[in-house]
Amino acid sequence: MLGGCGTAGSGTSRDDLDQLRQLARDALARYDKAVLDAGQKDFVPVGDLTGQLGNWESTNENGKLALLYGRVLAAAALPTAPRSTGEVVWENGASQAIPLLSAGETLKQLTAGGRDCPECVPLEVTGARLTTTRIQTTRGPATAPAWEYTLKGTAVRLTRVPVPPSSAVKVTPLSWDLGNEPGGVSIESATMHGGQLTANFVGSPHPGSQPCGADYSAEAVESANAVAVIVIAHPHAGDEICTAVGALRTATVDLAQPLGTRAVLEARQGLPVPLKTTG
Repeated sequence: MLGGCGTAGSGTSRDDLDQLRQLARDALARYDKAVLDAGQKDFVPVGDLTGQLGNWESTNENGKLALLYGRVLAAAALPTAPRSTGEVVWENGASQAIPLLSAGETLKQLTAGGRDCPECVPLEVTGARLTTTRIQTTRGPATAPAWEYTLKGTAVRLTRVPVPPSSAVKVTPLSWDLGNEPGGVSIESATMHGGQLTANFVGSPHPGSQPCGADYSAEAVESANAVAVIVIAHPHAGDEICTAVGALRTATVDLAQPLGTRAVLEARQGLPVPLKTTG
């Protein structure tokens, strides 16, 4: 059970559905352009490329804040890549070579977009080694090359997958003014089984046959590079006063074409979500 999320409410209206379908089409167009700009669509990480090994010590409260604001710098010479490419390997055995950046270049990507933080003491990187890490992608979990950085004054280590900016599929999410958000439900992940796609999301903890409950259906809008999933709520009633409590729910949808290496997008913002394939 999860708290703080909306309940079924009045459900997905016809106007909401029309808006969501347009958002899905727009999301697919943006994703198609991002793929075209990157020149590839096979290796698209989902989520942050930076990882953390270990926990910050109680005497090192600065570390978490410094990392959050991108205040990380090299205090020593960092190694170059031992080879020109690394290999990403998915759970089904599929693999793909990706260009490897040096540890220094990868660190620049880790700190890109850093913000001012006068109270932060920068984290000092004392060394790096090339290793591997598990990462979520639009094609499912994969093992990817990563630089592992040691830091001065802490046992915490940082990892970063060395994705060259030129080959990254960059999708900018939509943003809305508070109170002007579109209706509908955003999916958090997806599971592919055979030809059927299951969307996972937070919704009402009860079925539509119960007060404050809801049933859910889904539809997909497809392109050559991605599938945008719309979740439609069918609530018990539209005028009930319900607590803001949610639970993990699912809805399935049949695709017009096999998913293949296409990404699954949540339709409201157009961002790719993690995928798991079974069967």
